Amino acid sequence: GWAYFTAVPFGFVFSEINSWINFGGGQELWDELAGSFGLKCLACGNTGVQMGGWFRKEINSADDLKGLKMRIPGLGGDVMAKLGASPVSLPGGQIYEALISGAIDATEWVGPWNDSFYKFYEAAKYYYYPGMHEPASMLSLGMNKSWWEGLSNSDQLVIKAASHAENDVMMSEYNAKNGFYLEKLIREQGVLLRRFNDDVYDAFGEAAEDVFSEARAHSNLAERIHASFVKTRQEVGSWMNISDQEYLRQRNRVLGVS
Repeated sequence: GWAYFTAVPFGFVFSEINSWINFGGGQELWDELAGSFGLKCLACGNTGVQMGGWFRKEINSADDLKGLKMRIPGLGGDVMAKLGASPVSLPGGQIYEALISGAIDATEWVGPWNDSFYKFYEAAKYYYYPGMHEPASMLSLGMNKSWWEGLSNSDQLVIKAASHAENDVMMSEYNAKNGFYLEKLIREQGVLLRRFNDDVYDAFGEAAEDVFSEARAHSNLAERIHASFVKTRQEVGSWMNISDQEYLRQRNRVLGVS
């Protein structure tokens, strides 16, 4: 169940996960899970929607993923494996050399801001979006539960306020810098921006459902976390469909923002 409190394939975006944690029962489920390990956790940062990754070749269909060696950990890697890819786990410092040498064919990392410093574009020019694997990677502040419970109510409120502030500030910084660095990558490095087509995304979705079926079978708590996650995703997602998404679509169409 831990993955739901960071990011899962086809999961929440930033505003959705905050709605779940703060008003949809997410924090209570998180407390139950973390408490079993003697921990108390709070949301304290987010990278937002991540890119789909850097690829040495174009991905025009799900068949193009078969046999692909890609650095992608976690549940996202499980999704890729179900589509015939070979997920690889590598620390950040080893990814560039693996791409250059051909040891891997693709990698995901974070987004334009972070990715630009690793120079992945020197080995893989195709930069795909959007990432299905980590739509809002939430960072957490973890504390010893007994220490937390020993604090006064006012001290707990101070820590909660600081965590909430960092959560918002980090996301603001990522949005500002990702936009700047994406334009720079395209203009200065010749990066080829590509969108995963609907057929590829449909394949991602089918594989993700298989992964979820396995993940929620681990325990009764995992099943309850998944059910709460799905409920909030449907309720908040349907509202965002006619609010944020539709407004942005119309605004950007009228103003020519692309």
